[in-house]
Amino acid sequence: MSLEVIGAGFGRTGTMSLKVALEELGYGPCYHMVELFEHPEHVQRWEAAVRGEPIDWEEVFSGYRATVDWPGAAFYKELTKAYPEAKVLLSVRDPERWYESTRKTIYTTVDPSPEMIAAVGPAPRLNDELIWKRTFGGNFEDRRHATEVFERHNEEVKEHVPAKRLLVYEVKDGWGPLCEFLGVEVPKAKPFPHLNDTEAFIKRIQEHRARSD
Repeated sequence: MSLEVIGAGFGRTGTMSLKVALEELGYGPCYHMVELFEHPEHVQRWEAAVRGEPIDWEEVFSGYRATVDWPGAAFYKELTKAYPEAKVLLSVRDPERWYESTRKTIYTTVDPSPEMIAAVGPAPRLNDELIWKRTFGGNFEDRRHATEVFERHNEEVKEHVPAKRLLVYEVKDGWGPLCEFLGVEVPKAKPFPHLNDTEAFIKRIQEHRARSD
């Protein structure tokens, strides 16, 4: 088993819905940031990738058929080279709505302190290095800067990945474009999943923190 679908879109572009949708279509399991909380032993591999060390991607994605969200999205260039037959999904949304969603959800978890790591594992440490420092230069709170990074990333993906290999996709478009791109049938009587909205994310984080207190 090797990667057949590479998600190049940032988190908070419907990636949890996309993960579940891909798994429903047979591209499972699908790697997502949540894997780092369930498998903290993966974090060291990704930290090595952030440092620019050689990575055995087959080891990283052993047992997975797809990846979406961070951390994989940050390494889409390496992954498209390592898996030349894989198709690429660029999940997008309105930049301003993306920023607000990110600010209210995953940015509220910026806490790589020893206490947080002891409570939930090393994933916050990786997120801090990969997302907030490397991707946004430690300046995510500057809305203009953050949305420019977001838009620039999306344009770079479209420039780097051949058009025949790429689908620029919004989860609000549902099954149609996704199934056509992947060459599979639309699931019958199965609504497209819409998961992990802002309210649900905040509730989950509050519950997680309550358990760690």
